[in-house]
Amino acid sequence: MHTLAPLWLWFVFAAVVLAALVIDFVVLKKQGAHAVSVPEAARWSALWVALSLAFNGLLWWAFHQSQGAEVGQAKAVEFLTGYLIEKSLAVDNIFVFLMIFTYFSVPPAYQKRVLMIGIIGAMVLRTVMILLGGWLISEFHWVLYLFGAFLLLTGIKMWWAAGEEPSLDDNPALKLLKRVLPVSPRFDGERFWTLHNGARMATPLLMVVALVGVTDVIFAVDSIPAIYAITDDPFIVLTSNILAILGLRAMYFLLAAMAAKFHLLSYGLAVILVFIGSKMLLVDFVKIPVWASLVAVIGILAVTMVWSVKTAPNIGASRTAGLDKA
Repeated sequence: MHTLAPLWLWFVFAAVVLAALVIDFVVLKKQGAHAVSVPEAARWSALWVALSLAFNGLLWWAFHQSQGAEVGQAKAVEFLTGYLIEKSLAVDNIFVFLMIFTYFSVPPAYQKRVLMIGIIGAMVLRTVMILLGGWLISEFHWVLYLFGAFLLLTGIKMWWAAGEEPSLDDNPALKLLKRVLPVSPRFDGERFWTLHNGARMATPLLMVVALVGVTDVIFAVDSIPAIYAITDDPFIVLTSNILAILGLRAMYFLLAAMAAKFHLLSYGLAVILVFIGSKMLLVDFVKIPVWASLVAVIGILAVTMVWSVKTAPNIGASRTAGLDKA
């Protein structure tokens, strides 16, 4: 696989990501452990989205200058579609993070550090998987059919599981961690290790980080095939993925406060996965334009969000109670 992106644009992207991470870490260290308010989360979320849209504008200009107006427009639409898909799938990530934090009763002040570590892990993991996925598709075209079938089945499974209350009680990763690591009964600030009754033990926060890492792996397996249904340009795949992940921490605190209002989003995500999986299975028979995929994704998200807000008063208070514990 190859990309038409100029070399300087790769360096700009790397500089943007590095600068964003440095700023985030500096702010994180300066603020220390504190609960992130909804206004603060909203401001950071708006900043990350604006940064991504600005990069898309630069991407459009770069391709427009080097390859012409038609290519520039096509690449910009591919980026925006991929970015929206990855942002949409990140919503499901967030609900799983919320479940983990609630299960372990992680104080809001400690959640920022866990999410930051999870974001770094997700970026490294997805970069590796994107390169591997690109190589597989370029060498073995039939892998697209496997990706499509996987996404289709995942979407169907997500639809049937959307109405169920998630639980970590039977999680195999958690059971394995508890057998391998002695865990202290309480937190010790933001530390991952502590002394309890003279013995060195892992804190519950380390267990949370490990489970967040497992979640990153699971959702990367879903999201990487999804973006390859939109474009086979590794630059678009990588940039849309990484920029969507960068805003995950702020989006978590924003959506966690409104989780009950968007209770139907899992159904919308299931429909998106089925749509993308079907598109991959039909790639050699029916060519669905990227702009049509963009319209479909926006339409599905809009319908599910509006319907979620309208039906929010009818759902139970269980999730709200869970938020109060987090």
